[in-house]
Amino acid sequence: MSTPTFFQALKKSFTDVPIDNSKDNGIAIPTTDFLEATESLCSLFDVMGSVAFTPVKNDMLGNVKKIRDRQLTSPAESSTLQSLVIDELKTKKHTATEGLLWLTRGLDFTAQALRHNLSHPTEELSVSFRHAYGNTLKPHHSFLIKPIFSAAMSATPYRKDFYAKLDDDPVQGKREMEKWLGALEERVTILKGFLGSKAAKW
Repeated sequence: MSTPTFFQALKKSFTDVPIDNSKDNGIAIPTTDFLEATESLCSLFDVMGSVAFTPVKNDMLGNVKKIRDRQLTSPAESSTLQSLVIDELKTKKHTATEGLLWLTRGLDFTAQALRHNLSHPTEELSVSFRHAYGNTLKPHHSFLIKPIFSAAMSATPYRKDFYAKLDDDPVQGKREMEKWLGALEERVTILKGFLGSKAAKW
């Protein structure tokens, strides 16, 4: 029996996070499934093998906690990320909503970096991650935060080492990443659209 790939072994994959098109307020994503898939994604930063990625990972997990805390406070109104945000904003608070905004930016950064790397077969991860950082998080980061993330970009492993850690068979590993990444991108696109709408403004 073959060893499962990194993506096959995830506790929760974004391919397992349903998208509900039946809601009155548009497309909805279940809160619990999404947060669990995000926590599983954070193990990808462990594969990077550098403590420089710890702040990136901790930032994402900190935003997961903000959203989950709100979910625990109002479980009936928080079954989806969209309903959680709308309910929180009615209370004139936006801690979880802001957490979701930053989490979506972090996920978009990760997705764009990996997509760029898959699309450029000879490019090193550091180049792909810098490219994605400039498109996503960098415009929103202060001059104090930028060097922390810049250090992480410089600490990415060599391309061949990274893909070898994902799977002994690089072809299978990339195929599994493609499925997972496509699902992540689809959910990030939905959240970016929602967070950019009037319903999510505070």
